[in-house]
Amino acid sequence: MSLIAPKWTTWSAQTLAQQGGPMRVRDVAVRLPFVSEQFVGKRLAQMHDDGLVTRAGDRHSAPYQLSGFGNALSSVHRALSDWSHAHLSLGKVAGAERVEDAVRRLHLRHSTAVIQVLDAGGSMRFVHIAEQAGLDNGFTRQRLIRLQLDGLVTRTGPRHGDPYVLTAAGRALGPVYAAVEHWSNPVVTPRPALVGVAAATRTHTGIRTAAALRRSTVAPNSLFSHAPQPQPAGVTPPVASAAAGVPATGSSRRR
Repeated sequence: MSLIAPKWTTWSAQTLAQQGGPMRVRDVAVRLPFVSEQFVGKRLAQMHDDGLVTRAGDRHSAPYQLSGFGNALSSVHRALSDWSHAHLSLGKVAGAERVEDAVRRLHLRHSTAVIQVLDAGGSMRFVHIAEQAGLDNGFTRQRLIRLQLDGLVTRTGPRHGDPYVLTAAGRALGPVYAAVEHWSNPVVTPRPALVGVAAATRTHTGIRTAAALRRSTVAPNSLFSHAPQPQPAGVTPPVASAAAGVPATGSSRRR
């Protein structure tokens, strides 16, 4: 999630996908008139460092195009867009804007750990969430507040100490995590997504949370047990607005 979370990453990726070939920074910026050319250049440079795009040469003005890794983001964008359409009330927004809004709700450090603990344990009190996720109380409180604001977690009552549960939107995240897992590990034999989540957490958020994830007992039909869905052989669906049905153009942003 951290690779695609920075603002305008999805817009840039979908613009390159629509073009279907190399584009210079200024040409991408023309397609995104609400972003400065300088910022587009910085975002593409970061995407290059992250392996999402490649460059046709070493010159400063060399054009960018999606790498295989970046092009495969189409399945992740589609899963995020489908989830957003089904569970979030955003009104009429561009497809890229909808995807970026969804990623914003999910990418923060240890959000996945908290969501997984609630998915495995159902209704849980604050202290048990912190213990199972391997987080200190202060950080757990911050993360739960943010997840509530983002519509993924709610409390079962108004009193201090009332348990927390996942909302319908939170419980429906299985296909999103499956798509991210498949994108992150495309050649790995399909397996419960829990293993991949724990591995990713070990890399990006620390050994303590990874250990907590490994301790969690996940029910067979839980959020993190969805196997990645196979993609049709030889078909690479476009990253651009097919995921949401709205072109990734400047005129299609939130109105």
